[in-house]
Amino acid sequence: MRKVTHFAIICLFALLLVNNPFTAQYVFGLRTESESAIKQKDSLYTEIVNRSTDYYIPPQDAVIDRVWKAIPGLNGVEVDVEASYKKMKSEGKYDKDKLVFKQIKPKINLSDLPPSPVYKGHPEKEMVAFIINVAWGNEYLTDILATLKKHHVSASFFLEGRWVQNNPDLAKMIDAAGHELGNHSYTHPDMAKTSAEKTREEILKTNEVIKATTEKSVQWFGPPSGSYRDETVLIAAQEKLGTVMWTVDTVDWKKPTPDQLIQRVMGKVHNGALILMHPTDSTAKSLDRLIIQIKNKNLQIGTVSDVLNTERTMDKK
Repeated sequence: MRKVTHFAIICLFALLLVNNPFTAQYVFGLRTESESAIKQKDSLYTEIVNRSTDYYIPPQDAVIDRVWKAIPGLNGVEVDVEASYKKMKSEGKYDKDKLVFKQIKPKINLSDLPPSPVYKGHPEKEMVAFIINVAWGNEYLTDILATLKKHHVSASFFLEGRWVQNNPDLAKMIDAAGHELGNHSYTHPDMAKTSAEKTREEILKTNEVIKATTEKSVQWFGPPSGSYRDETVLIAAQEKLGTVMWTVDTVDWKKPTPDQLIQRVMGKVHNGALILMHPTDSTAKSLDRLIIQIKNKNLQIGTVSDVLNTERTMDKK
């Protein structure tokens, strides 16, 4: 009799589950309604979903501009509904300050474009980079590195291969300080006039000496004096290097005063700018003030790779 009663109870319970509009996943004290179904009935969850459309920013693909050549894409932004709900559910009410955001990657990146030089980052990315081309100026490097360290700034040092060969300790010092290394050719030729064979040799030899000295591989090539032709960019791409130019030139090799150098940069700096400099007395003396003024414009300072990647600099925008 007891076995029949137990069987009847089980049958009745199964019948109730079948007729329940929400699919039961577990029985006898375990979860009986899917977690997603519970959330869908929660007014807080629904409100987060509905309000999330106000914050959506679509990702932007990398493009080749007629004037500026290759321009990197930029991540979009959307509300992370699940994470936001988790933060708010303990109080049970909507709080925009507890919204959690996540970035959405674009479909087309720089690496997907045909080989083309890059002159600047995305115009909505609130970040700039220092490009420091090094083929001479050893006496100013220590001060420049000290100033960058003081402000917790990472820069991109584009090194001439011949210079690295002759100054391995300085190359290692730059690398040890956490800065990005780039390829600035081996002998600083006019790349617009060199043969394809010579161009490849200049790039490969510099890659090799930087790797042998610092154990680091590089991903960017900066043509000396900004001189190149389409074939130069193509050869660099074949060797897995992107070609980088600049947006703002300090013209520090002309020995401007610190005030002149700062005025020149601050009058032109903008989102995504790549700022060209060298290890000179002018740069060493102006760098501290320049960093402060750039940061006061709410611009972050990073490496070339930082500026050219698709990551946004702010959580919500």
